[in-house]
Amino acid sequence: MEIRHLIEKFTKILFLSLFVTLSLGLLLAREGPTLKFQEETWDFGKVKEGDVKTHVFVFNNMGDAPLLIKRVRTSCGCAAALISDKNVEPGDKGELKITLNSRGYEGKITKYVYLESNDRSQPVKQLQISATIEVPPRPRIDLDRYSVDSGLILEGEPIPAKAVIKNRGERELRVTFSHRDATYSHNGKPVSSELRIAAGNEAEVEINIPPREKKGLIREYILLKSNDTRRPNLSLYVSGYVVTKVQLKELFDKYEKIIGE
Repeated sequence: MEIRHLIEKFTKILFLSLFVTLSLGLLLAREGPTLKFQEETWDFGKVKEGDVKTHVFVFNNMGDAPLLIKRVRTSCGCAAALISDKNVEPGDKGELKITLNSRGYEGKITKYVYLESNDRSQPVKQLQISATIEVPPRPRIDLDRYSVDSGLILEGEPIPAKAVIKNRGERELRVTFSHRDATYSHNGKPVSSELRIAAGNEAEVEINIPPREKKGLIREYILLKSNDTRRPNLSLYVSGYVVTKVQLKELFDKYEKIIGE
């Protein structure tokens, strides 16, 4: 009887162990959600600057549990992402629509899209989009500097500044200046309307701002308007320090020995 009791007890323990083992096996056998994209990269090819292009990435849930899309983000503001469904059942598919705005870009560009989900094997999935942005010939404005320090300026004298305007483009550049009372000249001749600069050339502009009653630090800015569609407005900042004759003499007397060395 005792042996039979032990056998029955052993059988129950064995059965319970097998049940727990099988249950754990079944739980472990569940893969969970599995995110699978039909393609992970897309090249829009040649795109005219300013055009907007779209592409739809199709994905499937190849696992055995619901796929939850937590978040979708892009590497720049030029690309927008729209998910079709944030909850995708096993065996079902979803779509991720990507819109690329090419305005302001030039040449080959590559951007990235990041999709966060509850797929344990790849919680963050990276997709890649690219394009070659074609920009038609145009003027391209550039300055040798964007701020000018005129240093010490004697009271009653104009504030001088110089800047070189460059045309790095393939078309003629036309520039106009805007300031309340500044005057401009190029090659010793006044610039009254617009300054024209041929493709690949540059021009030095002399700027004179009338004397200011204010003493001390002076800040002014010149607005440059051009036919460069990418950079139609540029600002050139001009600063200086206005001193009286008395202040200038005091400075000279103070540093005379140093200057003379």
